[in-house]
Amino acid sequence: MFSLLTRMVFASWRPVSRYARMNKDYNNTNNTDELEEDPSAAAAVPDSLLWCRDLEKHSCGDFSFAVVQANEIIEDHSQVETGKDAIFVGVYDGHGGPDASRFISDHLFHNLIKLARANGRISEDTLRSAFSTTEDEFLGLVRRTCGIKPLMAAIGSCCLVSVIWRGMLYVANLGDSRAVIGCLSRSNKIVAEQLTRDHNASIEEVRQELRSLHPDDSHIVVMKHGVWRIKGIIQVSRSIGDAYLKRTEFSLDPSFPRFHLSEPIHRPVLTAEPSLCTRVLQPSDKFLIFASDGLWEHLTNQQAMEIVSSSPRAGIAKRLIRTALNEAARKREMKYDDLKKVDKGIRRFFHDDITAVVIFIDHESLVNTKTSVLEQSVKGFADSSGPSNFNIDVNQDMNGSII
Repeated sequence: MFSLLTRMVFASWRPVSRYARMNKDYNNTNNTDELEEDPSAAAAVPDSLLWCRDLEKHSCGDFSFAVVQANEIIEDHSQVETGKDAIFVGVYDGHGGPDASRFISDHLFHNLIKLARANGRISEDTLRSAFSTTEDEFLGLVRRTCGIKPLMAAIGSCCLVSVIWRGMLYVANLGDSRAVIGCLSRSNKIVAEQLTRDHNASIEEVRQELRSLHPDDSHIVVMKHGVWRIKGIIQVSRSIGDAYLKRTEFSLDPSFPRFHLSEPIHRPVLTAEPSLCTRVLQPSDKFLIFASDGLWEHLTNQQAMEIVSSSPRAGIAKRLIRTALNEAARKREMKYDDLKKVDKGIRRFFHDDITAVVIFIDHESLVNTKTSVLEQSVKGFADSSGPSNFNIDVNQDMNGSII
């Protein structure tokens, strides 16, 4: 017989009966890139590389979701899974190709739910195990395919995941995507609090960590073209994938000079061990922003907070990305309308793929959710009917079309 906690986990995520993908057709008919209050909206050039869901419901509030493509094939993949009593957010910023970020989108959530059901709860250990399982599975895929596609060993992804369940917020992170929470201060102002560490060699603390882990490697971090890089190759110090920097069996030969290491590694250079944050949500916690580093390259935490707190909820993720793109254009002495005319691939010279998810927390709903979970779990969840799970998954095939 299932334990009480196990039944609660089952109830939070079932039934799974609604599934949707972000796609061009949806957004061409249901979304315009310009914001309603923009007087030039009618004459503006639409951005065909930006997709969004302006506002959707989750168990304790609303969420807004937007993505803009810069690469020839989009390397950001992401998902929002909502259950009757829980919400899952995943932002996966790939590098070297889309394979790792796509794989994480297809597997990590399911691994988390399997482990949560087996353990009867969601916890930091459950999240850590879900990351480890997904890493092992992806390295297994690399092992099976590297004979015909050797560069699979050089594909990886940052991974930012969050779960809200029973009034608790869990965040796990690899890489430099970022989670920021907007909190109401005593002076009644919204302030930004960063929940994640950026695992990036540009940060002195990360470089010190790498040097302490590799005291015998004087080239563990190298300044190259004005940027600190691990082994002179990569900026992020934690990821899923990047197999050639973790296991000698995946080393690439000199025919791939960009990824060839002059000396074999004696221990993993990168790790898939996430940094974790657990927080009891308080009435002062108003919303969360989850975004790939393409957003934070152009906006500070506080700037993002102020945009969300001072704007309507509908379309807020799109507004964040639009603001970042305006700033990217300004840095190149361009207008945003000019940037929108730039094709994917070439667009990468101006900005990265960007994913932004904003989760609003309505505490009255949150309290009701915690109560309903407890009451229903005591009854054994005999009735599996109720609100359906809703998934948004930004995905892309190898030919570059959104599916």
